Amino acid sequence: MKKNIVLFVLFVLPIVAYLFFASGVHNFTHLPTVTPTVPDLKNWKSIKGDTFSLNNKITILVFPGNEVLKNKGNAFNLNQKIYEKVMGFSDFQLICVTPFGMEEQTTIVHEDLSRISDMSRWHYIFATPDEIKNYYQQFNLIGQLGADFGTPNVFIIDKERNLRGRKGKDKKGNTEYKEGYNTISAADLHNEMGDDIKIILAEYRLALKKNSADRIK
Repeated sequence: MKKNIVLFVLFVLPIVAYLFFASGVHNFTHLPTVTPTVPDLKNWKSIKGDTFSLNNKITILVFPGNEVLKNKGNAFNLNQKIYEKVMGFSDFQLICVTPFGMEEQTTIVHEDLSRISDMSRWHYIFATPDEIKNYYQQFNLIGQLGADFGTPNVFIIDKERNLRGRKGKDKKGNTEYKEGYNTISAADLHNEMGDDIKIILAEYRLALKKNSADRIK
């Protein structure tokens, strides 16, 4: 009897566990597209003159507006709850689209966060308020920029420049819609955005494994 129990634990349970998690892959590793193919931003530059593209990168896109220091707490929440956990991935970047005139304030925030994090994948680029407003409007979102040309919401952009979020039915069958994640709420970042960014990363891991397997065949 004991021998049968041991054999069950060693051989049957691992198979059952594998089937359970494998069946969940298709249910929980796809994040819907909210806006397909958002415009790129490679024409805007950082203080050092560097340009960045959304192509072939998993991007967290931020619109901090012209009250960067006042909203420093939002940047801290984003840094601790999301950025710190994913900045080690080579295809990841965080881009802040910021109005001209905020160069000094962004430098202060960047330096402050550098004391607790490696900020090499956190970038500020600059544009005029009208350029930022026109760019944001092309996302066709429900939430709008504030009078400061910013929003506390941040957005997940995949490697094909699709804005991803929650759209459709949740696990309980309730209708849900989420186009951005509120940096004022540490819980929103930790729970919902944390889960969703993991899903995006899992999608690309699965794609890489599939491509590798196809090349071996």
